[in-house]
Amino acid sequence: MLGTVALVCAILAAGAASAASAAVSVSSNWAGYAVVPSTHGPSAFSSISGSWKVPTATCSAGGETYSATWVGLGGFHENSQALEQIGTAADCTRSGSAVYSAWDELVPAAPVTLKLNVHVGDQMAASVTVKGHGVTLRIRDLRTGASVTQTRRVSKVDASSAEWIVEAPSACVATNVCRTLTLTDFGSVGFSGLSATAGGRIGSVEDPLWSVTELELREAQHFFHGPRASVASTSGTAVPSALSSAGSAFAVTWSEQAVQTEQPEPPTLPGFSAMPRA
Repeated sequence: MLGTVALVCAILAAGAASAASAAVSVSSNWAGYAVVPSTHGPSAFSSISGSWKVPTATCSAGGETYSATWVGLGGFHENSQALEQIGTAADCTRSGSAVYSAWDELVPAAPVTLKLNVHVGDQMAASVTVKGHGVTLRIRDLRTGASVTQTRRVSKVDASSAEWIVEAPSACVATNVCRTLTLTDFGSVGFSGLSATAGGRIGSVEDPLWSVTELELREAQHFFHGPRASVASTSGTAVPSALSSAGSAFAVTWSEQAVQTEQPEPPTLPGFSAMPRA
């Protein structure tokens, strides 16, 4: 997931709730579900797994867009320093071509593109397992049977949360200097077979030993104004459905919303004899 001038990566949740008690939270880059251990349960997760079908990227010439579908551990809390994740990407090039790939990432390290051919409609199964400072990442294409398994040692591990996410990735030119990229129109992604393990207990998203947060992605809105009237801009959103099948399945759906703004007031510029407004 490397760009020519910037690093394209899946990063920690931006704008997600810092308190897991919130039933629904708005994020600028994550859509899906995150779980954290409850006060009466284990303190950390040891694994997460899930399956999804690679969505169709709807592309048009003129602009690059990106989307990442993944399962992972960590990264949910505001002070998180690590995130272990694996998934697939459905991106659009500037010429309007769709590009599909598989990747994994151990934040704060850079993402790694995996040697696995990914096609629209392929059913993928993925998991992340943490033991000490060892992280095992697995992904398998159930249509072809091809798979990749990697185990790495890292200095920082975050297993305080578990997530099933569709993300608008970010471009980073330096550590903590990133911007969220435009989200691809991916239509809908259906997650299934969802489970997490904590303290030896395997449970679905709705297991009573952890708390659930639903994440809705709303892209930052950019407005453009004509000389006489405002012009509506559009922004992408991605919203998860309600959980089904005893908490082991849901879907995330992309949509585009038009935003209308009022005619802006004339700007006050340095050197102009205009009084500042209160």
